[in-house]
Amino acid sequence: MVPIVGLLVDRFNRRKLIIFQNSWLFAITFLLGLMVIWHHTSIWLIFLFAFMGGMMMPLDMTLRQVLIFDLVPRSKVPNAIALIQTGWSITRVVGPSIGGFLLIWISAGGNFLLQAGIYALVAITILQIKFPPRKEPTEITRNSPLQNIKEGLRHVSKERVTRTFMIMGIIMPLLTTPIFSVLPAIYAVKVFNDETGRVLGLLMASTGVGGVIGGFLAASLSRFEYRGRLQLLALFLLALSQMGLAFSTHLVPSMLCMVSAGFFEIIFMVSNQTMLQLSIPDNLRGRVTAVINLSSYVMPIGSMIAGAGADLLKGPKMITIILTCTSALIAILVFLFSSTVRNYRMSQHVALDIKKSGS
Repeated sequence: MVPIVGLLVDRFNRRKLIIFQNSWLFAITFLLGLMVIWHHTSIWLIFLFAFMGGMMMPLDMTLRQVLIFDLVPRSKVPNAIALIQTGWSITRVVGPSIGGFLLIWISAGGNFLLQAGIYALVAITILQIKFPPRKEPTEITRNSPLQNIKEGLRHVSKERVTRTFMIMGIIMPLLTTPIFSVLPAIYAVKVFNDETGRVLGLLMASTGVGGVIGGFLAASLSRFEYRGRLQLLALFLLALSQMGLAFSTHLVPSMLCMVSAGFFEIIFMVSNQTMLQLSIPDNLRGRVTAVINLSSYVMPIGSMIAGAGADLLKGPKMITIILTCTSALIAILVFLFSSTVRNYRMSQHVALDIKKSGS
């Protein structure tokens, strides 16, 4: 599914694709809302909704990254990526609170209908955006779909910068994201003896607050030259911040560790995505981006390791230390042995990307 999505993004009108995606999400959310209000609900309906919504995730992830280059000047790409990640952090803080309030106020069915209305508003907003004309690469129409997909895979395998930062991107969903997504609930119960959800909410909100602050800082670093070194420093400090959670026994220091971890997480993600996207030529952007996004699908593996480790090691602390030490060690080894990351200079790659695109 993912390679096909990349081909669709490169071959078809991207404005129509994103409108189709939002229309699809509007339709399934609206229908589920009606079913819940009419009390025609069962577990299979929830699974079907999750499956049909998940079908759009590869397209959504690819379009969000590719459209930046359609709408934003090359020199402003780092700022745009930083703002997108900041928005994601804001939703991580605000979203659960709003969702909980809406469940009480308008029930689950009303919540789904409101969500469907938001999808409709997004589609209307997209219709107001003036997308610049895009010339379709001749090789896409000349070659077969299978050949087009192979071209994207070939670029990843041959282009050292793309390949290196794609591998770096796997670190986050495999080693660090599970500490944000899986372990806080275990910390809340096992370490802080809280089963009300209050501590879990505070830990998750702290991560989001740090992400918002980190996103605004990342947006101000668009002219920072050595983005590879910045990425490695952010990974190392992220690991130390999460390690601090393992050694903390009080809530306030733990929240400060999560704020710090969320801050450095966004710096890492923005740097990684910026360097990846600047290494991809425009004519392959959709196909290569779809391949790169495959790295996010290792997240269930990381979650399983974190959850199983917390169970086998009788608590979340030891598995946190193992995962964070691994991340910190990777940051040190990459700095010492990878000149591709260590010597990456933003100005050279922005200039090269502008020259290739003819902007």
